[in-house]
Amino acid sequence: MSTIGTHVLDAVAGAPAAGIEVVLYRDTEVLGSGTTDDDGRIASLAVALPPGTYRLVFDTGPYFAGRRVESFYPEVAITFVVIEERHYHVPLLLSPFAFSTYRGS
Repeated sequence: MSTIGTHVLDAVAGAPAAGIEVVLYRDTEVLGSGTTDDDGRIASLAVALPPGTYRLVFDTGPYFAGRRVESFYPEVAITFVVIEERHYHVPLLLSPFAFSTYRGS
């Protein structure tokens, strides 16, 4: 079975994005949740994930509001597929008006 972790970087500040709430879903079921630490990381949101389609939802609105920064995306949702047994790392590079992601290692 697979595991999932994430890392959020604030591209404007050039620093980890601490304090962002993240929820892991499979369809409508919540499988795990957490808050990014001072290094912008959540090491594990869930363990023993079978193959399937999952969604990570990052609550980015409060992060930018707390910094008094106008932003366009109140949340970021990343849908991905677990195919093989391994650790999946899903990084998020965040700014007030854009974001990007990739399958990390």
